[in-house]
Amino acid sequence: MDRTVIVGLVMAALLTACTTQTDQKNIPEQEEMKINIYQVFTRLFGNTNTTNKPWGTLEENGVGKFNDFSDEALEAIKDLGITHIWYTGVLHHAMVTDYSQYGIPGDDPDVVKGRAGSPYSVKDYYNVNPDLAVDPAQRLKEFEALIHRSHKHGLKVIIDIVPNHVARVYHSASKPEGVEDFGASDDLSREYMQHNNFYYITGKPFQVPVWQDGYQVLGGEPHPQADGYFKEDPAKWTGNGSRSAQPGMHDWYEAVKVNFGIRPDGSKDFDELPAGSENESYQDHYAFWQDRQVPDSWKKFREIALYWLEKGIDGFRYDMAEMVPVEFWSYMNSAIKMASPDAFLLAEIYQPQIYRDYIQKGKMDYLYDKVELYDTLKHIMQGHGSTDNIVHIQEGMKDIEHHMTHFLENHDEQRIASAGFAGNAEKGKPAMVVSATINTAPTMIYFGQEVGEPGDGIAGHGSETRTTIYDYWGVPNHVRWMNGGVFDGGLLSDKEAELRDFYKKLLNFTLKSQALMGDYREIHSYNRRHTEWYNDRLFSFVRWKGGERLIIVSNFDPNNTFGFELQLPEEVVLNWELTEGIYSLENQLSAQRLELRVKDGKAATRIDLKPLESLILKIK
Repeated sequence: MDRTVIVGLVMAALLTACTTQTDQKNIPEQEEMKINIYQVFTRLFGNTNTTNKPWGTLEENGVGKFNDFSDEALEAIKDLGITHIWYTGVLHHAMVTDYSQYGIPGDDPDVVKGRAGSPYSVKDYYNVNPDLAVDPAQRLKEFEALIHRSHKHGLKVIIDIVPNHVARVYHSASKPEGVEDFGASDDLSREYMQHNNFYYITGKPFQVPVWQDGYQVLGGEPHPQADGYFKEDPAKWTGNGSRSAQPGMHDWYEAVKVNFGIRPDGSKDFDELPAGSENESYQDHYAFWQDRQVPDSWKKFREIALYWLEKGIDGFRYDMAEMVPVEFWSYMNSAIKMASPDAFLLAEIYQPQIYRDYIQKGKMDYLYDKVELYDTLKHIMQGHGSTDNIVHIQEGMKDIEHHMTHFLENHDEQRIASAGFAGNAEKGKPAMVVSATINTAPTMIYFGQEVGEPGDGIAGHGSETRTTIYDYWGVPNHVRWMNGGVFDGGLLSDKEAELRDFYKKLLNFTLKSQALMGDYREIHSYNRRHTEWYNDRLFSFVRWKGGERLIIVSNFDPNNTFGFELQLPEEVVLNWELTEGIYSLENQLSAQRLELRVKDGKAATRIDLKPLESLILKIK
């Protein structure tokens, strides 16, 4: 994603001639303010135990519960400037911990990542993780109570659906009457059939991967099932598509690939969408599928989604959505929207060339903006990327900008404060301002990001820099914010508290600003050409709607203060109908005030930006 400064400047110059504006027709009428998502790893959120023993058991390292999301916790999350909460790891997934007394035996550690297990190896879509309940026998009721509490505090609730793969042993003990488990009616003698839920490697049993680089299951701790053997005959294709009966240790060996009607040769065993379907409504897509034969897996996932909507879930984050055909998403999402038109649908996708298909044909509301804006901002934060590259990224996505969710952290990515990313949470400040204010789409943060959690320590499966999703663990910076269940940040250091205050000011501002749901114009390129001392460690743009007009400028440099006369292009002066004189500028992140001077059709303001400082200047 990184470019040379020369290439960036050429692209910037080519784009400067046109005014980049938000395509307002892509914004649903009901969305009058920004959406801010708080992703929380549910089992870690409420855990106050910071023993953090590698491969530690639940008893040794502790675990958070649904009940830890108290009224005080939820109100504090809401007050941060959050509209939606994504409870990650809620569904009942494969895990080593044994709950046999509740009819839930532990899973074979040979096919579980970590001790607590991967939340993306779901074994029962109709119930929730017993770890998360005070009373595992009442775990579903405890989660339903959390949904209700979240709604009481004005938070919409999102959970995962993981259609591409399920746990190697899928068995629902809680499925509604008439619902059949994945694979229950499969013909095991065939590699592929349209209505099989899995793909099979006929004539070969599954073999546990050969472990490398000193890896040992459970860190080498004895366990009666950790014997290098797991019974699965015939073997199934592995979650990432491996067709080997013995997948590698870096394959998704803990999961099996779900069959969505794609034959082994890659051809489609279902009807394709007609030409022009990208311009049709979800109602039209729903009608298209009504009398058509579709693979059985499609029907199963549709029923799962509708089940959770009935429980009060407001939307879904779809794991690895690009590994499932877009026709399925048309079928699935149109059914969801028919049941709940305001349902929130977010997809994990990493291929820009298919973004529009999954939005327009797959009827996704939002996609990850990972490989373009996130990767570019990460390079800039690390000191080897140019802000010039932001210009053409936003220009290239202006027709779909409302659908591209921005983030700097999530459970898959490195913590900003980790040595592998920026090594300093402060370096996230300018990137967060740009990320949260440059478009009309949702902004997402990951719990602990707002207090500078560095993701230190090897929990068991996996490595440092990312907070574990596989093992029982404590999150120290977050635990200090929890302050024993008061959720007031009372144990935070001054620096951590200041960082959280920055996030709170920024996120709450985005919820109140009408300009952030309006037009966008980058002024970076203009100032690169016309403004002395302005450089590619800075980035600037303007936003406006109605009577609100914003000038936003950020300094990504951690060491240098930059002083310059920031200029507005003549077309912005005309568009904003700025007459000759002096306008007051109020920084929305502090009490700072500046002046915008307009003379002879030109406008400029003196800016002195400290290291890692940003200004959101509102014209008064």
